[in-house]
Amino acid sequence: MLVTGCPLSIVTPHIRQHLSADALFDVVRSDFAQLPDPRYADVAIALTDTLMSACAMFSRKAPSRLAFDKERAEGNVHTIYGIQRVPCDTYRRERRDPLSPTWRRPVFTSVLRQRQRGKALEAMGFLAGHSL
Repeated sequence: MLVTGCPLSIVTPHIRQHLSADALFDVVRSDFAQLPDPRYADVAIALTDTLMSACAMFSRKAPSRLAFDKERAEGNVHTIYGIQRVPCDTYRRERRDPLSPTWRRPVFTSVLRQRQRGKALEAMGFLAGHSL
């Protein structure tokens, strides 16, 4: 059936670019790049790549570290997370574990700020505007 005289339009939702996965990964990556690297300058894998790899492991919800290592070798972790060299599990733990959690706090704060700016947390409010 042909309908004439009726304007047809597609309504697309307003996309907040700063809340996209790519934008949030960029925020995390830039904050990780500002962390001091306590190792020597001639390391094989940058601290930023090591920390982004840990972020990727948790955000991709790999069932095990071994599963993530297989995905790391075969998948597109490089493209999604902007990692130049993805370290193996042992290397990742050796480099990440000595870092103080207080160094990682600004990364969490930056992502939370982006979510608040985009009003993405309003739906999660409860009991007088507080959230979990």
